[in-house]
Amino acid sequence: MIGGLGPLELTILIGLFFILFGAERLPKMANALGRSKGEFQKGLNDTSRTIIDLEADGRTPSQQLAQRARDVGLDPSGMGVEELEKKISALESMDSSSEE
Repeated sequence: MIGGLGPLELTILIGLFFILFGAERLPKMANALGRSKGEFQKGLNDTSRTIIDLEADGRTPSQQLAQRARDVGLDPSGMGVEELEKKISALESMDSSSEE
């Protein structure tokens, strides 16, 4: 039972839909409903990405990495991402161990 509807009630509802909308329009309506659901899901994903962007102050990951490098006193120009990440991690761990 779906939502308190038995098999007889579902059969009657499906029959009414066929009578009201016709056999040609029902698949089109189902297709449109599926597309609408997909667009809604995309909108939800975009919203979560927007929240992440707002938390990052609108900066890209590479800009955030460059800012972290500057914060620890490192010039990020001319370095690869992996190398920069290693150096920042090493400097941050040195800073945190010296504070203790």
